[in-house]
Amino acid sequence: MAVPPLSSSRRRLIAAGIGAAVTAGFGRSALAQGATFDHPFANGGRNMVAYPGKRPLIVLTSRPPQLETPFEVFNDGILTPNDAFFVRYHNAGIPTSIDPDTHLIKIGGNATGKAFALTLADLKTKFKPVEIVAVNQCAGNSRARFNPRVTGGQLGDGAMGNARWTGVRLRDVLALAEVRKSAKQVTFDGLDNALFGGGDFVKALTLDQAMDADVLIAWQMNGTDLPWLNGYPVRLVVPGYYGTYWIKHLSQIDVVDEVYDGFWMRPAYRIPDNDCICVAPGTAPAATRPIGRFNVRSFITSVKEGQRIPVGGQTVIRGIAFDGGEGIREVGVSTDGGKSWRAAFLGEDLGRYSFREFTFAFVPEKSGAYDLRACAWNRAGVGQPSTAVWQPAGYMRNVVESVNVTAA
Repeated sequence: MAVPPLSSSRRRLIAAGIGAAVTAGFGRSALAQGATFDHPFANGGRNMVAYPGKRPLIVLTSRPPQLETPFEVFNDGILTPNDAFFVRYHNAGIPTSIDPDTHLIKIGGNATGKAFALTLADLKTKFKPVEIVAVNQCAGNSRARFNPRVTGGQLGDGAMGNARWTGVRLRDVLALAEVRKSAKQVTFDGLDNALFGGGDFVKALTLDQAMDADVLIAWQMNGTDLPWLNGYPVRLVVPGYYGTYWIKHLSQIDVVDEVYDGFWMRPAYRIPDNDCICVAPGTAPAATRPIGRFNVRSFITSVKEGQRIPVGGQTVIRGIAFDGGEGIREVGVSTDGGKSWRAAFLGEDLGRYSFREFTFAFVPEKSGAYDLRACAWNRAGVGQPSTAVWQPAGYMRNVVESVNVTAA
């Protein structure tokens, strides 16, 4: 059953909670609970804190907040609950008070013939609403698994989530701006501010990307208002693309006649400009390009590293797979470290940008160690590599991962 929309008084309480958390070091008091989490890699110990609007999540940094979803959540269902959805800010100056009735999204830029502004009520009443199920994934999801290790936030596998987003098509809004033929890109800004360097968090899409029918300005997530820490009251949703483009607390859209090269487009969020999107460990790429769509990924979610399973009994191997928008065609499961593969059963298809569940019945015939792996292929025939590649930013990891269990 959908959670009812927040009342105005409830919104004020959330805003007050956010403000108090920022003032106190964003959740410092909650650390007294003593909850901790240990990732299965070096220096993987983390605190778990319940931030405003969230259940206890894994804290990578508190200012700006970077919160991972505990991995077991992904085994509970295809849609990630709002209170468990990961949080990633780049700037410490996050908004602590927003009036949804007066919040404006300003549309302009030097490649438009008409500048204007929209309220949330305008979005809801003047355009056709659209729903789409799509994964939002941080570019650095699983960064801590790179070998050799790389700089940047040492994330495990929980910087991702899948939700049903409700909003309006960006291209319908841009149609009112009288976009000129000279237009090359569209830039997006939100209400967060830089306090410690890096500059305002502004991102850009090419005009073609921005005009894709699946790109939304969204105000709902899984049937209720966006959580504050996930972009309330409106955010950009760019299905199939890494979360760096999904601007939170969206407040400004500009259509421009040049390639935007602000800090968060260059030098930040760049990948090696080659086929493998990789370089030899310890080296720098000769050329780079902006990060774009997801590659193919899959995760086993129902068993953990080191878990014991019954000999002769059935263990259902369950997991999720997704890609940048082709959709998942097939998932194979190996119980012998990749030597042999058998097809898994695919669950309900919620759309080409969504997680796709897979299941596989495994009955170990003898006791001992088993190396479980999943490998997904999308509808374009692209799969996952069996050997991990490396890049200095630690983006886009999608190697076939191992989960080692013991049958006893």
